[in-house]
Amino acid sequence: MTSNPHLPLLALIGGAVAIAFAPIFVRVSEVGPLATAFWRLLLAWPALWVWIALERHRRPALRQPSRFSDYLRLAAAGFFFAGDLSIWHWSLRFTPVANSTLLVNYAPLWVTFGSWWLFRERIEKIFLAGLVLALLGATLIVGASFQIRLEQVGGDVLALTASFFYAGYLLSITRLRRDFSTAAIMTWSTAGCTVILLLVTLLSGERFLVFSASGWLVLIGLALVSQVAGQGLITYALAHLPAAFSSVTLLLQPVFAALFAWVLLREGLGLWQAAGGLLVLIGIFLARRAS
Repeated sequence: MTSNPHLPLLALIGGAVAIAFAPIFVRVSEVGPLATAFWRLLLAWPALWVWIALERHRRPALRQPSRFSDYLRLAAAGFFFAGDLSIWHWSLRFTPVANSTLLVNYAPLWVTFGSWWLFRERIEKIFLAGLVLALLGATLIVGASFQIRLEQVGGDVLALTASFFYAGYLLSITRLRRDFSTAAIMTWSTAGCTVILLLVTLLSGERFLVFSASGWLVLIGLALVSQVAGQGLITYALAHLPAAFSSVTLLLQPVFAALFAWVLLREGLGLWQAAGGLLVLIGIFLARRAS
């Protein structure tokens, strides 16, 4: 247990802020979305290996993965995360960004169901009310640009499928945190995820290499901010907070993404988006009371 009861929640919010930068980095990347996701993971490796080496030196008694079953469970988390990244990025080829962003953020529905069905967690009515309000808020943030067209249904289905994979990632991380540290989970799950994304990227035929210093800085920023810091903070928080509540709190990500796009990319931020952000905050407050 942590000595500060508020630290896991602050870490979760910090993780949501950090991963909210990901769409900005992807937008300005010089390579395709799948290649960008691959470099995000590969360039995170050095920092993760330093992290786990320091942890082993300072806390040698801490359990590290040693059995095949340990690595299999960690690889499963990497598989879910690779599925989330690759399928979501692939959906962007067939459906607008607004559709894809909204549908992939429906992951809290599946996390809540999985927590109840798999882990037998009790789901309070006030939590469900908070979940509905937070999802409604996320819908308002993105919904102004949402489009319904027959020719993009396939992309919408892909984005919704990605939300299943992200839910699986959050649920698997929650279980892994009972046995392993944040550094161990991040290092080994990222390793498995990187291998899968390498194959997916090569098969996609996207431009793979970056030839400018600014292009590499974008990818390094994505790796350190969104992967190491963002996912690391979320992984830490999942040892102390319920997965369902954490998934609802992560709906702060589209709120901050809209704010960052407004400040950094001069994208519009209207009244509906502001109302959506407020609903997300109210939903998180209700979910927190229930948890």
